[in-house]
Amino acid sequence: MLIQRAADILSSEITPEGVYQNRREFMKTALLAPAAAVQAFNTTEKVTAYEYATTYNNYYEFGMDRADPSKNSGKFQTKPWAVTVEGMVKKPARYDLDDLLKGLAPEDRTYRMRCVERWSMVIPWRGIPLASLIRKLEPLPSAKYLEFKAILARDQMPGQRSRLFGGGLDWPYAEGLRLDEAMNPLTLIAVGMYGKPLPNQNGAPLRLITPWKYGFKGIKAIVAIRFVETQPVSSWMKAWPEAYGFYANVNPSVEHPRWNQSREQRIGEPGNPFLGQATRPTLMFNGYAEQVAHMYAGMDLRKSY
Repeated sequence: MLIQRAADILSSEITPEGVYQNRREFMKTALLAPAAAVQAFNTTEKVTAYEYATTYNNYYEFGMDRADPSKNSGKFQTKPWAVTVEGMVKKPARYDLDDLLKGLAPEDRTYRMRCVERWSMVIPWRGIPLASLIRKLEPLPSAKYLEFKAILARDQMPGQRSRLFGGGLDWPYAEGLRLDEAMNPLTLIAVGMYGKPLPNQNGAPLRLITPWKYGFKGIKAIVAIRFVETQPVSSWMKAWPEAYGFYANVNPSVEHPRWNQSREQRIGEPGNPFLGQATRPTLMFNGYAEQVAHMYAGMDLRKSY
């Protein structure tokens, strides 16, 4: 490499100070961008203790009591696992889970999670941005929605053996998203939590995470993804449409028929961790309005609940 003395360098070859400083700022911004992007997703609130997050769950396939999933899911088989991709997409196939996620880098995100029964948690997830998976599968221009189906395994899931024990739901469990919701940077396909593989009671081996929506939207044990043109009917929409709409956006001004949604109880806070008072104000879009509100501009969110 040729090294020139300062006296030998022509003034025309010297980078102007303003350009140099701008370039430095550009490089610094570029280097910090990935970290800044992750920080924009994460909450700095106190993380819910692992013991609470894994023993207080709604997962009616394993029973209606919050403790049932951790008690009844221990023998649930998650290997081998396959996911069928269907509909308006260029790469439909039945994928082994490792092949489906191959080449997609997992990310760690700490999200506020809000249940429709007025309780909430803060959970560190590990997951694949759903947008990355969608781009890999190459949806057709006609695809406007994604429909998800969970596994049907009555031999392993006691809640699927009777509608009474399973909350009156038809099985398998179904959910859906608009394509732009699915592509939102917040949306994850979770494969782990708290730095560990996803436990059975929390949706292993993969579940949907949309932190601005109520928890029932987070379908667990996904075995099928279909790209469709019309809005799918999810399980809770079918079972109780007056209470559960397609969007399920956290909205303190829309009441559930049985609960006022304007306040919430954070599981694990001082006092009785499960039976405490709902003292926290519920945030619109669960506090993620900056990242998601633009998707619902012009919509009446009391009707499109």
